[in-house]
Amino acid sequence: MTTMQVGTPIRWRMRPRARKGVLVAHIVAAGAWIGLDVMLGVLVFTPLLTSDVTVAALCYQVLPLLLWPILLSGLTCLVTGVVLGAGTHHGLVRYWWVVVKLVLNIVLTLLVLVLLRPGLDEAAAVGRQLATGAAVSADLSNLVFPPIVSGTSLVVATVLAVYKPWGRVRPTR
Repeated sequence: MTTMQVGTPIRWRMRPRARKGVLVAHIVAAGAWIGLDVMLGVLVFTPLLTSDVTVAALCYQVLPLLLWPILLSGLTCLVTGVVLGAGTHHGLVRYWWVVVKLVLNIVLTLLVLVLLRPGLDEAAAVGRQLATGAAVSADLSNLVFPPIVSGTSLVVATVLAVYKPWGRVRPTR
């Protein structure tokens, strides 16, 4: 029988098969998130670069359909990332690269709810107005930032996951 000293933290570790399954879910969710951001970018930039009102109207009307898939992929990345951090030797706040990825994920997911959602609803309304032939004076140029910021942040998170820079948050003694 093994005895534990008082004050020694009990660390939960995932078994290799479970870790691989969660890691696959994490990678697939991150890939989906990147792909959805690319789709968002195409749907945002196309109306700005075309003079075809029908195409612009369609792009703007389709934008809100991306909200839930983007949010779901972000939340899936967050949950699987937390499980991986808690269940592996990397830990949640043991290494700087994990902390930065966690913060990026939380910030991006919150930005989807706080900033992107209202912009997508406004874009859909503009798209409906354009489809009817009505004159529209709304400025949707601020929608270019979400796909740029999110896409860049997700690439940074991917690089961090591969290179694992900066070492431990608190060096071991």
